[in-house]
Amino acid sequence: MTAKWGTNMTRITGKRARRSAALGLSLVMASGVIAGCSGSSSEQPENSVLRIGMLYGSPDSESWIRQQFTDTFEYTHPNVTLEIVYANNYNDMNYNQPPKEGEKQPDPYDKLKELMTGKNPIDVIMIDYPMLQRTTQDGFLQQLDPLIAKDKFDISDYVPTVIDGLKAAGDSKIYALTPTFNSSALFYNKKIFADAGVQPPTDKMTWNQVFDLARKVSKGKGETQTFGLQMNRWGGDAFGDIQTYIAPLELKMYDDKGEKMLVDSGPAWSNAWKTMIDLYKDKVLATQEDLNKLNEARQKKMEKDKSSFNPYQSGNDYFSSGNVAMMVSDYNFISELKRTKDMAVKNKDIKVVDWDVVTVPVFEEKPDVGGSSYLGQPMGINAKAQNPEGAWEFIKFINSREWAKLKSRSTYEIPARQEFIKPIDGMQYNIKAFYTLKPVTPPNMAMEQLGREKPGIYEVNTIGQAAFQEALTGKKTPEEAVKEWAVKGNALLQKLKTNPQGNTGGGTTDGAASGG
Repeated sequence: MTAKWGTNMTRITGKRARRSAALGLSLVMASGVIAGCSGSSSEQPENSVLRIGMLYGSPDSESWIRQQFTDTFEYTHPNVTLEIVYANNYNDMNYNQPPKEGEKQPDPYDKLKELMTGKNPIDVIMIDYPMLQRTTQDGFLQQLDPLIAKDKFDISDYVPTVIDGLKAAGDSKIYALTPTFNSSALFYNKKIFADAGVQPPTDKMTWNQVFDLARKVSKGKGETQTFGLQMNRWGGDAFGDIQTYIAPLELKMYDDKGEKMLVDSGPAWSNAWKTMIDLYKDKVLATQEDLNKLNEARQKKMEKDKSSFNPYQSGNDYFSSGNVAMMVSDYNFISELKRTKDMAVKNKDIKVVDWDVVTVPVFEEKPDVGGSSYLGQPMGINAKAQNPEGAWEFIKFINSREWAKLKSRSTYEIPARQEFIKPIDGMQYNIKAFYTLKPVTPPNMAMEQLGREKPGIYEVNTIGQAAFQEALTGKKTPEEAVKEWAVKGNALLQKLKTNPQGNTGGGTTDGAASGG
């Protein structure tokens, strides 16, 4: 899994059901907070229109968007009418005919450009991180640094993860602000370590140190088997685990032109494969086959005991069920742990995990870099905005201290301002673990562009998955499997010179877009 710096609206709207409990906050805030947020509303006393554009969306999701981002602004700025428009309307996309085989896939970015440069251009753009890089590079956004300085808008307490990410998209300049972010950490089960007499993990441990701990607490079989480590929330994705592990090393699958494989240019890839394969063989990490056997054993145990249905025992949350000692996951997982705790009050069969978090493991050569991060919803001013003053007023409002205080109650996102980052609902955990490390460097624009120009390049991942599986099952050594990946990958890259769509007609994945 590669680092994630942004989210698109597909991802956001997909979460709206889970996050609905937090949506009503915007209009039930204390009067003092609203007054603080609305202190500058008098700057635009006359009626005005502010057009907010998004890459994806539809009228069906607009109520959620307004509750999440705009209701409070409209309440405190009664003279401003907000219009939300979408470059790519989901409803239209559902009824469009799919591209024919070999036909070039439409680029959603083209629609976004029309929205920003057409006859009725938008004022504010709310987009995910990869699109922020493109719009900045193409000169579609107004630089915010002069406005921040002019209004003395304080961003000194912003988490470095957020500011560094924003500046990385704008050649060390700020073209957008975001009120929230999300990142990953290493969750661990305190009881498993205490029962094994093993000291639990600590911040900034190396991967090798964490692997050693994981080996010490891996034990058992059947429904009570304990795996020392899980590299992502769902488990079972061996090739994805490799991506999580090597992400800080910035190893590439191929060069920036997409013409030559790089996986065999040194021992780094094969060494990483060997490390992970050994962990799978020793049952420190669980393969999908291991998890299937675990699920069968747990189901038989439930049937034998005639116990009541327990979604955490029969599902795939192996950390909450006590079958995983340590797991890399993002901040969102805390909401699931809280849910488990709340459900346990009414269901005695559900056991509450005594847990905490530390930073994601690091490599010795990069002791301050680790984990994935994404920026909640970057917001910028269109360079051709019809109402740039109103756009800046809106961005300041959503990124204000008062708004950050609101977001501090969220179990799904972390406020960008450190002042308001704290554990939720009185819970006790090491929240600094989520923002102590620098995030993995985002993919460069060359790789992002390559993924658009040669959609078929994602097949390199498919070839890699097949080669890794051969190494995992012992049919080939890691060195042999990586070599085979390089040979077959180079053959594919040559074919893409004449057929950029590849064998299956297009589409990109995170791995393809980033070059691994």
